[in-house]
Amino acid sequence: MKKQVSVAFMISGLLFTVCLIVANIVEQKLIQLGPIEATAGLLIFPISYIVNDIIAEVWGYRKARLIIWCGFVMNFLAVAIFQLSIHVPGSVNFTHQEAYETVMGSTLRIVGASFVAFLVGSFLNAYVMSRMKLFQKGRSFSIRAILSTLVGEGADSLVFFVLAFYGLMPNADLLTLVFTQMAMKTGYEILVLPLTNVVVRWVKRIEGIDMLDENVSYNPFRISDL
Repeated sequence: MKKQVSVAFMISGLLFTVCLIVANIVEQKLIQLGPIEATAGLLIFPISYIVNDIIAEVWGYRKARLIIWCGFVMNFLAVAIFQLSIHVPGSVNFTHQEAYETVMGSTLRIVGASFVAFLVGSFLNAYVMSRMKLFQKGRSFSIRAILSTLVGEGADSLVFFVLAFYGLMPNADLLTLVFTQMAMKTGYEILVLPLTNVVVRWVKRIEGIDMLDENVSYNPFRISDL
């Protein structure tokens, strides 16, 4: 019998992937939030961690691992298409090549840092969610949602800013960026936590599942283990 994918799981995977791709596009813009300057990716990227929490909580680490790798591949494909579209000769009627390159293009260092940071942060987030759920015997979702985001977003910010900007700015400023981004993204998670709790309870009810990851391999490369 073929395994079927539920509608809720499919929508979660699609939302996760869309958040990653859109974040890569809008992060080019710097926004001002009170006294803090940040990239516009902050508006959507934390949603991917919330979805990661929901998937790991409801369907378990195995399904979270699958979605993380699917999101990575789709994001890689999107970036490759962006680069191809930049280098394909434009029509004589297209007069905005420079602006197009600014929005759709990124340096190789930025792209590489983004990919590595995403994998490290996402897998740490799913791992912490899974292990804490076992330790807590399925109780206190809110606590593990916050702590997993703190670990995942912290690692994501640290890896990204170090790989992308080390040597280009003072180390003190680099650390300030890391901690500011980590604090803001975790704050985002806390702010929407009541809604996340409602969604998690609803999905568990309609799916009839509440996975505990007993005897699961946390090897991120065992994608075939579903």
